[in-house]
Amino acid sequence: MSAYQLHPVLTQKAHTAMPYTQFIGLEVWLNNQGTPLFHVPYKADNIGNTFLPALHGGMIGGFIESAATLFLKQHSGLDQFAKIIDFSIEYLRSGHPESMFAACTLTRQGSRIAHLSVEVWQKDRERPIAVGRVHCLMPAA
Repeated sequence: MSAYQLHPVLTQKAHTAMPYTQFIGLEVWLNNQGTPLFHVPYKADNIGNTFLPALHGGMIGGFIESAATLFLKQHSGLDQFAKIIDFSIEYLRSGHPESMFAACTLTRQGSRIAHLSVEVWQKDRERPIAVGRVHCLMPAA
């Protein structure tokens, strides 16, 4: 993560446009090429199962959706958000009570539809905790 730096302006824009991102504490980091990495620092409010403890699955899903729409807006230079029309998530392992990271990959973007995949991990990128697939309807030009 040393190649990435917190981008406070994009983080604030995300919080203004999508209040849920502020609720979960989402931060936008950028590397030298401008590629975003999304980060949610650990906070106790994000725990869903207090017995394990484990992060709330819905919060992880919301993180994936938020990261995908923010990524597509920035990557494609959109004035407004694309609309999610299909979303699937694969929970691969429990989210421990620690920070999460997400990286997005644009698989295909046409004039009407875009497809992204989002990978979420904690300490080790090689051990993702969830993977999401997102189809979006691009806003009319």
